Amino acid sequence: MGLFLVVFAFFLLVVLAMSVGFIMQKKSISGSCGGISNLGMEKACDCDEPCDDKKARMAKEEEWQKNRIH
Repeated sequence: MGLFLVVFAFFLLVVLAMSVGFIMQKKSISGSCGGISNLGMEKACDCDEPCDDKKARMAKEEEWQKNRIH
């Protein structure tokens, strides 16, 4: 049990050190390639005409937004 606590404390210190280092850099989190915005795309699907499934999801979301209580 003592070894477990020592290892757990060590991992906590490592995570704390990494998070402090990240905060000090003042960078935003991004993917390994910088994300879709790095490619100049503003949306996940760059199609001119969305597929039927996407249209159905968009209609459902629009209906939900229209019917929600403000």
